[in-house]
Amino acid sequence: MPTYTYVCKSCAHAFEIHQSFTDEALTECPKCQGELRKQFGNLGVSFKGSGFYKNDSAPSKPSSSDS
Repeated sequence: MPTYTYVCKSCAHAFEIHQSFTDEALTECPKCQGELRKQFGNLGVSFKGSGFYKNDSAPSKPSSSDS
């Protein structure tokens, strides 16, 4: 389940909550009942292993053997 960060526009209270993709976004601050906004951060994607860089899949250079 993804974790979302919300920040209150009135009191600047920030908190994280686990919500399903199908859950409605929160709209009311639990501290002051002010309006909330979602705070967007870094994506949770990590590319590991070979094949993610241009030089990983580039064809090898032909060797010149003019000896």
